Amino acid sequence: MRVALLRKYGAGGTNGELFVDSTFVCYTIELPWLDNKRSISCIPEGRYLLAKRYSKRFAWHVLVQDVPGRSGILFHPANTASKELRGCIAPVTLLLGLGRGSSSRVAFRKFRKLVYDAIDAGDEVVLVIEKMEV
Repeated sequence: MRVALLRKYGAGGTNGELFVDSTFVCYTIELPWLDNKRSISCIPEGRYLLAKRYSKRFAWHVLVQDVPGRSGILFHPANTASKELRGCIAPVTLLLGLGRGSSSRVAFRKFRKLVYDAIDAGDEVVLVIEKMEV
């Protein structure tokens, strides 16, 4: 399964559109691009494998594997990137501004189900992050 994240960058955050096999799923919010600096930047554009992961903090979520120079990059719910993210990606239902959205839990559950169903069926799930063409 191919997951495409098309990003729009700004000084206050990064917004995106998330597609699964060319079908729009939801929007995303992230921190701004600050040269992949730990805890303050979104991750680099590129190709990453996704996996299931469980933690006490986020319960079942989605892990972005093999991010250069980073670890623990996840898809998890958040509505304000600057307050709730440290490099992770948050699916959101609506965009409210750069790095801000709403109804993240709803969007995250929808995205997680698609990813988990594909993994459970034995599919490799690949995330491709690119800059949005304007």
